[in-house]
Amino acid sequence: MRVMHHPILGDETRQFNATITVDGKKIQAIEGEPIAAALLAAGIKKFRETQKYHKPRGIFCAIGRCTDCVMTVDGIPNVRTCVTPVRDGMIINTQKGLGEWGDRL
Repeated sequence: MRVMHHPILGDETRQFNATITVDGKKIQAIEGEPIAAALLAAGIKKFRETQKYHKPRGIFCAIGRCTDCVMTVDGIPNVRTCVTPVRDGMIINTQKGLGEWGDRL
């Protein structure tokens, strides 16, 4: 859920202007917002699985200091989604363990 009416920042007027694909599902997002914010607004809380025990991880620090929010973005693993802005057409996948490099190198 997005904050649409903020007591200091005012009313939110940004429009959904980007479509991202997350694990094969198309999600409407706002270009420039953090990927993690778009995912949370869409109800997606699991971003990766740990390498050893395959435990789910999601957002933790939300400032790019930890690695709980890393996902594979456009074929690149270990992208910190809390500080990476949405761009129309991004392909994002839940990361398993350390991740694997995709075709987009």
